[in-house]
Amino acid sequence: MEIPTFRLDGSVALVTGTGSGMGKAFAIALAQYGADVALTELPGKEALAEETAAQVRAAGRRALVIPLDVTRLPMIQAMVDRVVSEWGRIDILVNNAGMNIRRMAVDVTEDDWDKVLDTDLKGVFFVAQAVGKHMIGRGQGGKIVNMASQIGLVAYHSRIAYCAAKAGVINMTRVLAFEWARYKIKVNAVAPTFVNTPFVEKLLKEDAELRQDVLNRIPLGRVAEVEDVVGAVIYLASPASDMVTGHTLLVDGGWTAV
Repeated sequence: MEIPTFRLDGSVALVTGTGSGMGKAFAIALAQYGADVALTELPGKEALAEETAAQVRAAGRRALVIPLDVTRLPMIQAMVDRVVSEWGRIDILVNNAGMNIRRMAVDVTEDDWDKVLDTDLKGVFFVAQAVGKHMIGRGQGGKIVNMASQIGLVAYHSRIAYCAAKAGVINMTRVLAFEWARYKIKVNAVAPTFVNTPFVEKLLKEDAELRQDVLNRIPLGRVAEVEDVVGAVIYLASPASDMVTGHTLLVDGGWTAV
């Protein structure tokens, strides 16, 4: 019996939102597992992605930094075209770029709603669509990993637009998996709890009540570390998950189990 591997040697991966946090960690881990990595970051913030690219190259893999605002559809197609032009293909997409505006539902404005949904749902779909068209045309299959959230499955205060967007990502993932299975494209999502990025660390340090509420809801008694989420992404990007599609992998310490 041949044991499935987590190695990605010879693959080309595309990761959106790589200037910091989880996107940075995903890009570096993909390189460590053998993939060349195309990295995107918002126009004007490419220097952050270049720092990530330096660590990809230090792992012995190629890196390509491309500016991308996922709310601007022409930029999405131009980004995909550039990766394909320079490297010939895209085997893996980690659809990570996202944002949040924290407000109680009664205070959410139309502008708040549009900004969050345009980035976290519309942008995720159109990046997946552009990469999916390339994968379909190439005829060699592929892996798409969409970043969702545990609060796409359960409610939490002050995040209604984000919750709605991530719920949309979860069901969108199912539809893409269903439609693209015939092309051997596996589409899955990862849904983390609060992750100990610099932003979340600062947020929980400044708001003791929020920190205690979050910890009380996680049976394992801690927020996730970036490495916890990286493992899920590498699994879903690798041959080890070749029979997995349409799935949302929760990395939530048991939050949604109770």
